Amino acid sequence: MNKTTQIVEGAAVAGAFHIEDVYPAIDGGRFPVKRIVRERVEIWADIYRDGHDIVAAGLIWRRERDHEWRRAPMTHHSNDRWVGAFAPDEVGRHVYAIEAWTDEFATWRRGFELKRESGADIALDAIEGAGLLTKAQAGGHDATAIIIRQCEEYLRTGSAEPLLTEALMDAMTEGQFRPDLTRSQLFPLVADRARARYGAWYEMVPRSQGSTPGHHGTFQDCIARLADIEAMGFDVICLTPIHPIGVTTNRKGANNASTAAEAAPGNSYAIGGAEGGHDAVHPQLGTLEDFREFVAACASHGLEVALDFAAQYSPDHPWLKQHPQWFKRRPDGSMRYAEDPPGQCEDIVNPDFFSDDAGALWNALRDVVLFWIDQGVRIFRVVRPHTSSLRFWEWLIHEVQLRHPDAIFLAQAITRPKLMNGLAKLGFTQSSTYFTSWTQKWELEQYLNDLIRYPERDFHRANFFVNSPDYLPDRLHSGEPWMFKSRVALAATLSSSYGIYDGFELLEQEPIPGSGEYLFSEKYEIKVRDWDRPGNIKPYIGELNRIRRENPALQQTLDVNFLPVDDVNVICFAKESVDRSNMVVAVIALSPEVREFWLPFGETKVTAADGKRRHVTALENLMTGERSPLDWGGIRLHIDPAHDPALLFRCLA
Repeated sequence: MNKTTQIVEGAAVAGAFHIEDVYPAIDGGRFPVKRIVRERVEIWADIYRDGHDIVAAGLIWRRERDHEWRRAPMTHHSNDRWVGAFAPDEVGRHVYAIEAWTDEFATWRRGFELKRESGADIALDAIEGAGLLTKAQAGGHDATAIIIRQCEEYLRTGSAEPLLTEALMDAMTEGQFRPDLTRSQLFPLVADRARARYGAWYEMVPRSQGSTPGHHGTFQDCIARLADIEAMGFDVICLTPIHPIGVTTNRKGANNASTAAEAAPGNSYAIGGAEGGHDAVHPQLGTLEDFREFVAACASHGLEVALDFAAQYSPDHPWLKQHPQWFKRRPDGSMRYAEDPPGQCEDIVNPDFFSDDAGALWNALRDVVLFWIDQGVRIFRVVRPHTSSLRFWEWLIHEVQLRHPDAIFLAQAITRPKLMNGLAKLGFTQSSTYFTSWTQKWELEQYLNDLIRYPERDFHRANFFVNSPDYLPDRLHSGEPWMFKSRVALAATLSSSYGIYDGFELLEQEPIPGSGEYLFSEKYEIKVRDWDRPGNIKPYIGELNRIRRENPALQQTLDVNFLPVDDVNVICFAKESVDRSNMVVAVIALSPEVREFWLPFGETKVTAADGKRRHVTALENLMTGERSPLDWGGIRLHIDPAHDPALLFRCLA
């Protein structure tokens, strides 16, 4: 039960109202609900009190940092269930609450009319009603004018009729005295910008964007690739760490070798060296001015920059000398290296988030994020936040978003489900997922249904990366083009946010034998690629992203309805846009065989041109433009994965 708080506005009776089962609310209001700015937010609650007086309720909300409340009415739905709505018009953190009070004037009017109908003496009742007008105090100018005018009319004529007009009823609803006003607790809500829910991400390793073998890429090389990435239809470029890398201590070699050749570039996640730490750029990439030029160039191509933010430190990081108290040591005084048992990362150390000087460490890490925001970055992919302090991440995200409400944080954490949910609750805008591991139809359907159920849908936003520098999924090891297309089509249509790691479009697939990691991973060396080499699937990815942009149904992951296809190797689902103006059906093969099957639509309805809901009557192929009518409530489809493992349709009424 959500507690209520009595607002003292006269001789109120404490506890007269009960405000319960408020929706949306995460863990009783402990964590913020996530929504998109300017979209309608519906608030529901059970509201009741003792007795038979008429209840009134309202919704109040404001930005967290503001003091003035904004208000909207709530209406009774059924069985003491009330509903109201508001639309936050600014990005940022908000709070909302519910107020309830006795509608004394409506209660009086109901009783007055019943008595009048029964023929009882109502003279004294009319005086009581007029007395309520004299106590009105909270309405606006127009409501106050109506109340005064009707009160004067009653006094002039002695007739009760001026007290019974609809105009006066509305004015008193707004302005009457509310001696038993009761307010619920405050509930937090984050109104994010649209990119928090929708976007196609392209992850690139900056040092591998050059064209000369053995030469370290630069920000200028990255700029040269932007037209290619824009042509594929991506919205976000996510950069792996761009900072100096440790040189003198435990530098890693190719394939994570514990010893490195002299020319080895090192692990890009072993951050920090003589040139600086998390607020510096690797000198071979360029200067800070070069990075700002890259950010501006991205914007000119319609792309936004995301940075990997890893609380990981090379033993050569300046902070280890400047602030040794921020890091853990073993009983013999040696450095405690990062561990992922049974493995150990000798080139990385992690900070102690609860050291005696933890406050200074937390502030320093926050200032690193703020520094990159000053350089034009508004999106951060946080590496492995589940391995450090959850309290710290909740604090940092809140601190940053109070200053920059448009900042977005993606939790790059694949761990236990409840821990991943916990990260989403405490403030991460988006979350990595198990998508890379789930391949079977039943797995994918169950996983999506878990993501879109309540309460997860109110705080957990999924980002379906197909692959990553750390993980080459088993299904891609064969290098078959149909499988790469199937996986990217699944990611791009199941989730409104998805991403690929560079090289995916070239069908890179060579793993370390017996492992889910890339052989000769870019994490430990520099690659040079022919980005137009034969066999690439860049045009296919571009078509998927075009279809996503043209169909709002694919820009959300809240409305997913799996359709029954009697084939375990074909998955089918319908998605409808938030405003219900667009519905898309995706049919995707999970195996390479040619298949034919019947796709039933049942009672599926779509919004027609006249605005009415009607049964689906035809499908428009979003790749070819061909239209096919439904027959007997369904359609027979043919799918050849070698040609295209995905069929995407717009539903027509």
